[in-house]
Amino acid sequence: MIQAIDVGDPTLYREDSWRPAFAQLRREDPVHYHPESPYGPYWSVTRYADILKVELDHATFSSASELGGIQIADQPKGQELPNFIRMDPPRHTAQRKTVAPIVAPTNLANLLTTIELRTSIVLDALPLNETFDWVDRVSTELTAMMLATLFDFPWEERRKLTRWSDVAIANIAAEDAVVKSEAERMAELTVMGETMAALWKERAAQPPKFDLVSMMAHADATRDMPIREFIGNFALLIVGGNDTTRNSMTGGLIALAENPAEHDKLAGNSELLATAVPEIIRWQTPVIHMRRTATKDTELGGKRIAKGDKVVMWYVSGNRDESAIDEPESFRVDRPRARQHLGFGAGIHRCVGDRLAELQLHLLFHGMLKRRMRPEIVGEPVRLYSNFIRGIRSLPVRIKQ
Repeated sequence: MIQAIDVGDPTLYREDSWRPAFAQLRREDPVHYHPESPYGPYWSVTRYADILKVELDHATFSSASELGGIQIADQPKGQELPNFIRMDPPRHTAQRKTVAPIVAPTNLANLLTTIELRTSIVLDALPLNETFDWVDRVSTELTAMMLATLFDFPWEERRKLTRWSDVAIANIAAEDAVVKSEAERMAELTVMGETMAALWKERAAQPPKFDLVSMMAHADATRDMPIREFIGNFALLIVGGNDTTRNSMTGGLIALAENPAEHDKLAGNSELLATAVPEIIRWQTPVIHMRRTATKDTELGGKRIAKGDKVVMWYVSGNRDESAIDEPESFRVDRPRARQHLGFGAGIHRCVGDRLAELQLHLLFHGMLKRRMRPEIVGEPVRLYSNFIRGIRSLPVRIKQ
């Protein structure tokens, strides 16, 4: 019965059992109202075209923190952490513009050699003929290195950035959550804020440099942020630079292992990485959903949406929409129009670091192909208990000599 479906249940994503529920919603009621849930009433938008309509109409469907923000779960009252993804124009535009140059094509060209070298070092250090955790040794390490570079953060302390990312997105109801209460989360993010504030003070006293801390310290749109907005924006940048890439690095390995013919196709023609990388991001869909709040009465998919209603765009469903994507349950490294996916969102809130994420994935899988490295998965992945990030906490693998 469709009324009993609750796609907001994090268990679906920890158990990787979400596909049938979304297939039914897309088929029977693609703009579906849930009158009761642990998050209050909300609308589920599950088809690709409808998700795009919401994404591209930011005047009608707001991301503003004061209206509820971007997640199905409202931020705890009094503990809101606004940031530029939880803003509408013009504030969103000004703050996003401040950090965008660090992922512009010219800087990505400058970063390419560095990322390639680090990827080689990580891959060459992997043990042979013994089981290790791919998430820790590869996905997390590579993204921590990248974050440390973007922030010009102390290199030997780079795993702090990973920890803060995990804290920021943790579902405190999970048995294995890294923090068990909102107070504990806020305490750790306050330490993060204090750490970044020390770097900020140092960079503000120096001429502008090309790192995220310096760029924000010297920009009119960000130099005088209130403390909660300061913490919120750094949490956003850390999570944004970490989770999409980290989980796609692991999800891509799983996809290739589960589809050996596609791996063989890629191994025979590394130029297919141009389509394989966006296909990996579609397949993994590391951000499960984004939420908006209606600013006025409107209509979507033939349904009347009232002002103030919570509207949830399920990217994980839009990326499996049969009406928009040919055979979406097939993983294809040579998929036509591979970039036609919602893994990065769309519109003004599209992931600002999308090209950097693709570059890191390209260099990782290219490095593996060059070494003829084909890790064997030797145990079940441990998935994140979350309805927001489709994360993989660990994945045991073995590389045979």
